[in-house]
Amino acid sequence: MGTWGSGNFGSDTAADHLSILTERLVREVEDAMAGDPVELEPDEYWGVAVPCNLEILYLLAGQSWVGVVLPEVETVEAWKATFLAVWDASIDGLEPTPQHKAQRRAVLERTFDQLAAAIRAR
Repeated sequence: MGTWGSGNFGSDTAADHLSILTERLVREVEDAMAGDPVELEPDEYWGVAVPCNLEILYLLAGQSWVGVVLPEVETVEAWKATFLAVWDASIDGLEPTPQHKAQRRAVLERTFDQLAAAIRAR
């Protein structure tokens, strides 16, 4: 077991822990994307949790910690296309205000795009 720093993430064990955590986040998104598209609708669990997972991965990608496991950029881009297609097809049924609809879609786009950019930068 190696230790290379005094921080919480400066050891092999911490790197192993980060890989377990990030692999779980990625796997949950993979499973959601491969599952029933209804589960990705804006008022369903994965319609909310997927962007949360992506935001957490983005935050972790910005750290210099060993052990962070991220998907390929092409995977994130495919997820974005799938997710936004479901969102676009179902959001009007929830009767959002036009302002909320535009703002939320912009946030969703940014969530996927910032993760892809962070992966490219690594």
